Amino acid sequence: MQLPVLVIKLGSAVISDSQGNIDEKIIRKLAAEVASLSKAYHIVLVSSGAVGSGKSFFKKYKGSLVERKAAAAVGNPILIRLYDRYCSKHGITVAQALCERHHFSNRAQFLQLKETFHEFWRNDILPVVNENDLVSNVELKFSDNDELATLLALGFDADTLVICTSVGGFLDGEKKVIPVVSTIDQSVMGYISNEKSGLGLGGMLSKMTFTRLATSMGIRVSITGLAGKEPLTRSLNGLQGTTFKPQRSNLKARQKWLASGSITLGELQLDEGAEKALHARKSLLSVGVKQLQGAFSAGEVVQLRNTQETIIGVAKVKLGAADLQQQLQTRNVLAAHADDIVLFD
Repeated sequence: MQLPVLVIKLGSAVISDSQGNIDEKIIRKLAAEVASLSKAYHIVLVSSGAVGSGKSFFKKYKGSLVERKAAAAVGNPILIRLYDRYCSKHGITVAQALCERHHFSNRAQFLQLKETFHEFWRNDILPVVNENDLVSNVELKFSDNDELATLLALGFDADTLVICTSVGGFLDGEKKVIPVVSTIDQSVMGYISNEKSGLGLGGMLSKMTFTRLATSMGIRVSITGLAGKEPLTRSLNGLQGTTFKPQRSNLKARQKWLASGSITLGELQLDEGAEKALHARKSLLSVGVKQLQGAFSAGEVVQLRNTQETIIGVAKVKLGAADLQQQLQTRNVLAAHADDIVLFD
């Protein structure tokens, strides 16, 4: 049976103590609730906590990049054993899935990844996902697991993305949880603090950046804590945390895949005329590009920014960075075809 997809992202702070040790009571509670929700959803669990679980095994750990990679390699099996121990009590088998950016940027590899996950679900297996820190190139790493979870939600056309956080939801100026957000506008973004937990890489700004991307693609997002009984179910029913309503989206699967590669090394800043043309479903010409950043190649997906520095979409470019730079002032040179452009609003 084809069930809607639910992506659940667990941050380090929400499943760990201040020393980075996993709270087994939280894992036990999560396993029971995931077992219940599995009757209604195909579930992807994106879990942080590997670095925190592994760092105590290093004699003089200081948090350098190579130390984090090594700690993740030690911590991942610790983390997966805990999920397996408690999920198996509910008849659920756990699979570890370590992802890298190229699994999303290459269409053929992404389709293989997608088919593997469907094979998991056909056999009642829960994929527990994390980044493959050991081999990930520093320049091509996911910014954090909020990004990884969002890309999975986009790529799998998820119904809902639940982001679990230690603060319990999206807070207003008085530090109270806002129950529902219909549109993520400047007034909403104004509530964000740049603080982040001591364990995790992401903060609320990261969560809201990817929440905006997900909702613009038609995915409902809930930001919630794990306090109380059945917190995931309560958040799905709008009784806990903050629910961000999805925007209407008519994008096809390939377009959503393009959007799932949206955080890249490449970026084009467009002039107002080019932005207007894209909203009229026209192709992007090189003359409409004010400037570019990154060493991208032809055929790669890059971000599109407007003159207000807002990310408005992504495009699969026809020209590499060097060739496009030479053609910025040339008329009638195609930078990206309309079919290869996805706008977020």
